Amino acid sequence: MADLLQLAELKAWYDPEKQVLKGLDLILEEHSVIGLIGLNGAGKTTLMNVLCGLHTGFSSNELKFSGKNFSFKDKEFKEQRYIVFSEDESFGYFSFDEYIAYVFGCYNKKPDKTYIDELVEKFGFGDYRSTFIKDLSLGNRRKVYLITGFALKLPLLLLDEPVNGLDFNSTEALYDLIAGYKKFGTVLFSSHILESVTLTSDKVLVLENGIIARTYSGSDITTENIRDSLEKASVVKDV
Repeated sequence: MADLLQLAELKAWYDPEKQVLKGLDLILEEHSVIGLIGLNGAGKTTLMNVLCGLHTGFSSNELKFSGKNFSFKDKEFKEQRYIVFSEDESFGYFSFDEYIAYVFGCYNKKPDKTYIDELVEKFGFGDYRSTFIKDLSLGNRRKVYLITGFALKLPLLLLDEPVNGLDFNSTEALYDLIAGYKKFGTVLFSSHILESVTLTSDKVLVLENGIIARTYSGSDITTENIRDSLEKASVVKDV
C-alpha cells in the first residue's frame, strides 16, 4: 500500500520552550484507518490541528503528501482533507443543509444527495436538518460535521474524539462508517475510548511524551495491549 502522508521529526509548541510534540514521525497509508490514542495532554489535538493547518507553532524535517512535498497551507492539500474537531461551534446560524451545501461549494464538489440522505438516516438526524447548528445538542452538532466529512469522500479524513456526545446507535453507525471509509481514502482519528480503535483500526498509534511511542497492527490491536501501553505511560507521567 502506498503512503498518503509522511511527516518526519514533527515538533509543535505553544511556548517554544515547552514542546508538545517532540520529533514525531508519522506515516499514513492510503486507504487505511489509523487510530491515535494517548493520555490527556499527550498532544492528540495538537497533532490534529497541525495536520489541518490551524496550528502554526511547528517544524518538520519532511512533509510529503502522495509522494510530493507540500505545506499544510497549500490549497491543493486543503482540498484533500476535512477535519471534525473535538469542539466546534462554527457556522451556528447555518442549518445542516445550508452548511453542507456551503462546504461542498468550498471543495468544489457536487453533493451526492442520496448518500447524504443515507448518512442522515444512519445518524438519526432527519428531524434536525433545518435547525440552526447553534441550537443543536452537542451530539447533534457533532453529527452535522461527521455527516459532512463522510459525505465529502476525501483522501484524508481527520476525526478528533469523534465519539464524544454521540448516542449508542450513532456510535455504532460511526464505527461502521470509519471501518468502511477505506474505499474512499484514509481516516486518522483520535480517541480515548479503547473500543473505538480496536473495532475499526488497521493500525493504532500510541502518543506518549510527544512522540509515537508504540504502534500496533493486525492481531496486536487488542484492548489489553493498548491498555497496558496507557498504564505504562501513566506511570511515567506520574514519576
